[in-house]
Amino acid sequence: MKRVLITGKGSYIGTSFINWVKEMHPGEFETEELDMIDGTWKEKDFSGYDAVFHVAGLAHADVGHVSAETKAFYYKINRDLAIETAKKAKTDGVKQFVFMSSMIIYGESAGVGKRKVITRETKPHPANFYGDSKWQADKGVRKLQDEEFHVAVVRPPMIYGKGSKGNYPVLAKLAKKLPVFPDVKNARSMLHIENLCEFLSLLMESGDGGIYFPQNREYVRTSQMVKLIGKVSGHKVQVTKLLNPTVWIAGKIPGKVSGLANKAFGNMVYEKSMSDCFDRKYQIWNLKETIKRTEGE
Repeated sequence: MKRVLITGKGSYIGTSFINWVKEMHPGEFETEELDMIDGTWKEKDFSGYDAVFHVAGLAHADVGHVSAETKAFYYKINRDLAIETAKKAKTDGVKQFVFMSSMIIYGESAGVGKRKVITRETKPHPANFYGDSKWQADKGVRKLQDEEFHVAVVRPPMIYGKGSKGNYPVLAKLAKKLPVFPDVKNARSMLHIENLCEFLSLLMESGDGGIYFPQNREYVRTSQMVKLIGKVSGHKVQVTKLLNPTVWIAGKIPGKVSGLANKAFGNMVYEKSMSDCFDRKYQIWNLKETIKRTEGE
């Protein structure tokens, strides 16, 4: 049995992982969550755990107009807390530290009609303080790795699933209401929460360190996903190229409009061979199945 301490209580990923291993790997994992808010975590003895899984952090917010204090707070939580936690895990004799980094460290997605393929040789280039705070943490925790202390950094693309936040619920809402949707040819790497949880269970079972890029089997085309969500929800969405010029124009308007258009219809993928770890056993569900599991009762 692997004893896993999840540093960050009540997170979407942490809670999903706990539920997943209870159901799919009974008796294989013993999990415990630790609240990182008030500083009392520093008194906790980490020895006796096989892995520390660090999920505490501030999620992506509107990075347009924020104060210097807000930016400093992002670095304090996303960078400093992660490195501090990793140092404590190492000092207390934990063998594996798993850190949730993000694809965001490679910057924003390419605009409508452009391609962005990330390979192992692609250098991280954060577009804002949020991405940079994650990148600084990513680098900081890896510096602590040695033969006895394995640091595993996970850089997932957009995560979605039942109860997820962020862009997916917005897209799902549109898919259940709109009669038509633009059929723009784009590609995104995405990762369903259950595929991620299975990946994490394999990673913690292995005890290995390294940098990981888990993703779904298939790249996602936004219009395809909207159509699938509509179908599963009993709402027919007609996708049409007739609306594509509107998207192209929106992508050229500076500011928030182009930001939204590129977020929905931009391109950003991991080259597929980067995600070949664990014989791809973690890619349990294909896109259609993930939508059914996300939108179903």
